[in-house]
Amino acid sequence: MAGEYVLSDLEKWSEQIEALIVQKGLSCYEQQFEICSYEDMLCYEAYVGMPAHYPHWSYGKAYERQKTFYSYNLTGLPYEMVINSDPCIAYLMRDNTLLLQILTIAHVYGHNDFFKNNRMFKENTRAELTVEMFKTHAGRVRDYMADPSIGPKKVERILDAAHALRFQVRRQGEGKPPGKADLAKESPDEIPDRLQSDLLWFLSERGKLAYWERDLISIVREETFYFMPQVETKIMNEGWASYWHYTLLNELNLPQNLHFEFLQRHNLVVRPHEGQLNPYFIGFKMFEYLQKKYGQEKIFEIRQQERDQSFLRRYLNQELCEELCLFKYKIRGVDIVVAEVADEEGWKSIRDDLVTAVGLGMAPEICPRGVEDGVLVLEHIYDGRELEMNYAKETIKYIAELWGGRVDLKTKLNDRDKIIRCTEDKIVSVWDI
Repeated sequence: MAGEYVLSDLEKWSEQIEALIVQKGLSCYEQQFEICSYEDMLCYEAYVGMPAHYPHWSYGKAYERQKTFYSYNLTGLPYEMVINSDPCIAYLMRDNTLLLQILTIAHVYGHNDFFKNNRMFKENTRAELTVEMFKTHAGRVRDYMADPSIGPKKVERILDAAHALRFQVRRQGEGKPPGKADLAKESPDEIPDRLQSDLLWFLSERGKLAYWERDLISIVREETFYFMPQVETKIMNEGWASYWHYTLLNELNLPQNLHFEFLQRHNLVVRPHEGQLNPYFIGFKMFEYLQKKYGQEKIFEIRQQERDQSFLRRYLNQELCEELCLFKYKIRGVDIVVAEVADEEGWKSIRDDLVTAVGLGMAPEICPRGVEDGVLVLEHIYDGRELEMNYAKETIKYIAELWGGRVDLKTKLNDRDKIIRCTEDKIVSVWDI
């Protein structure tokens, strides 16, 4: 027995869902499900879903944190976890009810279709190599840890720095590695185009690092490109999966008791969240609206072509802003003041602010600009949002660690040009330009 059902019941409903998927025109990888305990689900969540991943203290910390929160009913566990791989792997928690397993299976197939067909995933990942890539990386990291001349502390020092900088990579894909002729043309004192928007790659090539340190950075960088499409499509991906679990379960002729639980569970998934945006809610409502307005063929096209920023900019209109009750607020002293509402004047401002806050828009872009007498000069691509100084001061220390010398970061604070400087001894200061 699994929960309050037998596995044959689950297989029967899964077969019906698979038949509906074909009928509706979804195109998926082969799907594999694994039923696991809640302890296993905590582990998979901590290790970002991978059946094999390199060890690092942050994963253990994440596991203990989630386990504590779950034990005190401060948070729930995810109903499922899906890996963008071919075949696609998904974990179902054993304690889920039969209806929750049915809903989750349908939801998983929505993710599967999105992974296979959205251009961000097609351009940046190779699903058939995913599991093997993570296993290979884990083996290399463990080998360095086991090497008496290196050891775990030195490995974690480099991984800590690389993790802090993991999204400082080329945002439109990995780019082609240079050939020998290309490298011969590059000057040590100039930064080639391929590295100007890829700080992590720059540091791995130009920093004062040993071969194994460069390899660790390349591992983190390669895995970042695997996760980037998921970051860039969170609203679309969850909205698409939610739209399809809702559509499919409404056509399954569920018994009344299961249908009632389905409505409850679905509403829990897509309900608005107090104090923050629920990507399931935004994405589901948008795809539901777009299907009614433009038809099924159009939403399949949108699913294939867009990422969150373009999705919101093109399709979040005033009508949807009003339906989703979106508004913009500002902090004034101890008060929170509504600054814009979704009327004819305010909805575009709300949409534009949301566009800048999703995907990699949430991470500042830091680019290498030159090397002057051994000093690495960086530029913060200023878009009206200042760096959070506590994080900036700690992060620049990691850059100096990998560079092996002084680092100057140009930015703006209070509309004035500034330099955040980190010496080789990790002393940080802020200077006027």
